[in-house]
Amino acid sequence: MASRALGTAVVLAITVATAVTTFPTAQASTPAHATTSVSASANGAVPAPTPRRDDFNGDGYPDLAFTAPGATVDGRTKAGYVGVVYGSKNGLQTSTKQVFTQDSPGIPDAAESGDAFGSSMVSADLDKDGYSDLVVGAGNEKIGTFKEAGSLTVIWGGEKGLSGGATLLTGDQEYDGVGSQTAVGDFDGDGAMDIVTLGLGNIRVLSGPFKRDGSAAAPARKIPDMDDLRYMGIAAGDFNGDGRDDLAAVVHDGDEYDARRILIRNGGATGLAEDYTTVNRPNGYRLQGGETITAGHINGDKYADLVVGRTVEGYDSDLDYPLALGGMITYVPGSATGPRGDRAKVFNQDSAGVPGAAEVHDGFGASLSIGDMNGDGYGDIAVGVAQEDIGTKKDAGSVLVLPGTASGPTGTGTVGFNQDTADVPGAAEAGDLFGGAAKLVDANRDGRSELAVGAPGENSDAGSLWVFPTTAAGLTAKGSFTFGHGTLGTVGTSATLGSSFNR
Repeated sequence: MASRALGTAVVLAITVATAVTTFPTAQASTPAHATTSVSASANGAVPAPTPRRDDFNGDGYPDLAFTAPGATVDGRTKAGYVGVVYGSKNGLQTSTKQVFTQDSPGIPDAAESGDAFGSSMVSADLDKDGYSDLVVGAGNEKIGTFKEAGSLTVIWGGEKGLSGGATLLTGDQEYDGVGSQTAVGDFDGDGAMDIVTLGLGNIRVLSGPFKRDGSAAAPARKIPDMDDLRYMGIAAGDFNGDGRDDLAAVVHDGDEYDARRILIRNGGATGLAEDYTTVNRPNGYRLQGGETITAGHINGDKYADLVVGRTVEGYDSDLDYPLALGGMITYVPGSATGPRGDRAKVFNQDSAGVPGAAEVHDGFGASLSIGDMNGDGYGDIAVGVAQEDIGTKKDAGSVLVLPGTASGPTGTGTVGFNQDTADVPGAAEAGDLFGGAAKLVDANRDGRSELAVGAPGENSDAGSLWVFPTTAAGLTAKGSFTFGHGTLGTVGTSATLGSSFNR
């Protein structure tokens, strides 16, 4: 896995044979909860309006939240914390940092060893007051005598930013794992945001709007899992354009270690459906799933699209070829009938225009994010390659951003960064896992998303964060900066800072 290192961020237009697989079409100060206005770009792309979900102080600039689930808090190891830096006309400002633990004033419960506060994290305006709120999972939280029952906590947004909180849900059995995975969306179309989190053997749905004591509009609803599905990741989006969000999931559903598929539960007038459908290829066989998943708008239409990352390598007997050498991502466009597996496209590091080479255990697809890095109206895909070797430095990691077009993503024009790229602070080292988390966010509202990158393995798992700015030409390493525990005033030992960002 001696990957060639990425140099300075350049636009690549490689014309060698492509490794993209396209399945043929089968025949037959804006309030945080308000919809962001969207205008056509020069090329005519008009992405669907999406609600603002990441403006915690209501100043009109998106903010960035991040996790350190392994952090020591008041001497308690692996208690975990989350933090935030706020957007501004100058982008993300570390001077506005905040850090929250379960020992912070106004945050319920208490920091305990092994809680993993920050196991998952999403943001949305839960109480419809015009400010986005931060929802934090602690998947290993002990509830009473139940080990790893898990919990879900909200930290409320307001004019001065995040402060105070409430408990939304706790697990009710041992190893329930509530808060280990979380998604947020309006599944019943009533204009209030709902929360989905996973529990042992079921999906929990909390219906909004929420009150300041953390109570939902209705008791938590359980959707039972009768098929022994082991969820790897979940994401919400309106894939069929009916005005209600749907839930997509990647699951491990068989005895084989590499068995993966993609499931969709539609939203409806009464909320999330109990039944699910499987995303298939044109021949009726399951489209290969993975371990990571995200939703967003890529091709400029009104339907949310899916991107799935698969880092576990395997073999597809139906297609008779190896899967995910070094990792792969699969783009699945939305449509009036939902995600179209027959129009899926697959990319890896052997795809035309994508830097590097597909090599065993690179982890291409370890993290995913969708955002518009160049202001052309199409969503681009940030892809973490967390285990990529940089020269002889094993698992140093890198991140790539694939451009979006009217026909979906393309490898042509991909930009990439690692810690040995010119103008990037730091240096690539073994085990950094740079790209373990990635997030595209337009923190200065200039119409072009900056790139935030987490390296949870940096400095013996202390972890750190990087921010890459954008110009009219797109993302650039020049002017990038890094920050970590020294800036945040936190304990770095095994903290795994940069494990994830808010979605």
